[in-house]
Amino acid sequence: MSQFSALWSRVSVVSILDIVLVAIIIYEFLALIKGTRAALMLVGVAALALAFYFSRLGELATLNWMISTLLPYAVFALIVIFQAEIRQALARLGRRLTLSRTSASETDAYDDIVLAANLFSQNQTGALIVIEREIGLRTYIESGVPLDAKLSYDLLATIFRPSAPLHDGAVIVQHDRIAAAACFLPLSMNPVLSTQMGTRHRAGIGVTEETDAISVIVSEETGAVSLAVGGKIERDLSIEQLRERLGVLLSRYVAPSTLPTPITSGNEAGEEVELDDSPAESRVQDSRLSQEADR
Repeated sequence: MSQFSALWSRVSVVSILDIVLVAIIIYEFLALIKGTRAALMLVGVAALALAFYFSRLGELATLNWMISTLLPYAVFALIVIFQAEIRQALARLGRRLTLSRTSASETDAYDDIVLAANLFSQNQTGALIVIEREIGLRTYIESGVPLDAKLSYDLLATIFRPSAPLHDGAVIVQHDRIAAAACFLPLSMNPVLSTQMGTRHRAGIGVTEETDAISVIVSEETGAVSLAVGGKIERDLSIEQLRERLGVLLSRYVAPSTLPTPITSGNEAGEEVELDDSPAESRVQDSRLSQEADR
């Protein structure tokens, strides 16, 4: 009896583990195709499966023969149809297995976005950069020019150069790569938004209303930097504020910025003396000056 109980408990544990693994695989697959054209393709595949089931159930000989003949080739057809999703799933698995190796490079890549935003703000160059997070943006990527290039400051500066053919539109960033440029985004129809916002700002907000993406927007008229997330916009951000907000939203460590701006003052000999706020050094300097005055 005890052996039977041990065997039953072992079978139960294996069955639970099996169900959990299958549930994880189904969840990851659905999360991968959510918001993409693959979801519609999956509906079509489900319709074919139902047609095959009803043909067997209703004893439709001709339809059953046709589906049975084509069924062995369905696996190859699914691989061809879902090749982009399969590549993305394998890439996501690889990134998770090598997370410690890629986190530093991705952090450097997002620093390039901040540096590019600083350049666009100084030159009053309009720019719209959308950063993908969990929800896929493949629908909007397909509306632009595919690049699949490594994200860099130089590439962003080249794309949004006013004379460049790809500057009019949005750049979509996936991890540390630029997926596409000159992408079309849905405009926000929120009536609460200020009428001063143009198409670029409304597009940056619109994509964050439908997905969990982050939009970095630089105004062409004023050079002001804005950040949109969750359908809300934060305007007139400084470059350091933009860097901190991206670090928080992307769950990355943001190193404190160092501003080497020493305060100097000239003495009687014409030399520059660095002023320090340390009380101890101030007292030493005061004692030296008093001794020189006594002399």
